[in-house]
Amino acid sequence: MCRLFGMSSAPRRTRATFWLLDAPDSLSAQGHRDPDGTGLGYFDADGTPELHKAPIAAYADRRFAEEARQVRSTTFVAHVRFASTGGLTARNTHPFEQDGRLFAHNGVVEGLDLLDARLGDDRSLVKGETDSERVFALITKEIRAHDGDVTAGITHATRWIAANLPLYALNLVLVTPDGLWALRYPETHELYLLERAPGGRHGDRHLDHTGTGGRMRVHSDDLAGAPALVVASERMDDNPDWRLLEPGELVHSGPDLTAVRQTILPGPPVHRLTLADLHPRAAASQRTGTR
Repeated sequence: MCRLFGMSSAPRRTRATFWLLDAPDSLSAQGHRDPDGTGLGYFDADGTPELHKAPIAAYADRRFAEEARQVRSTTFVAHVRFASTGGLTARNTHPFEQDGRLFAHNGVVEGLDLLDARLGDDRSLVKGETDSERVFALITKEIRAHDGDVTAGITHATRWIAANLPLYALNLVLVTPDGLWALRYPETHELYLLERAPGGRHGDRHLDHTGTGGRMRVHSDDLAGAPALVVASERMDDNPDWRLLEPGELVHSGPDLTAVRQTILPGPPVHRLTLADLHPRAAASQRTGTR
């Protein structure tokens, strides 16, 4: 199963080290289990989005490892891919960038011909073959239609998808230089939220989040003195404050790091898919045991 990670310390720029090669519980180790691509997105000091992604496993991508040790940003999004749609190319590797925003997705959406028709001229936003990038393009289209309102864009786009397209899962993370949005839908895959006070539970600790089973590790000395909001596909430490998002729940955090929660998809997808409905490759990518 693909893994999502998002973090915001906005408006503070913090350094977060994404361990990839030499930690036994690193993103590199996860790459041995989710081998189809690795991506990291963040923002320069002037708000310019930066992406490093490769259609190979993290453990085989030394440049990714070197870059990820030095990253400083207000917000981050990371993704390890097990491909369900689209070939193993850089353009199909998450995160994606559109209109200065970064996006990653975990799930499967079918009916791509209908989605392409819905996109119309905005199909030009899509550079690759994935369902994920098309979902992002529909969100971007709706954000434009709602005068830049990201929450409204996500809401209208995902409601249309839930009503019209065959859907297995639609967990997503979207970040801007000063904001983070995360959606869990439906209950197929887990997505967790942690609102972390400066120094964590004890008030004097750096951030050191580790995924169980060797999936991901993120470290930040800067967050010993600054708050952060984190979303991830799993609890990444033993902090009891991790909270599982409800199905259909959208979380938004702005520059004050206050998490605003709302249920934007109160019911199940109209055309809900099961693992048995998926192509074998897509089904393999979505099994929780794919590690």
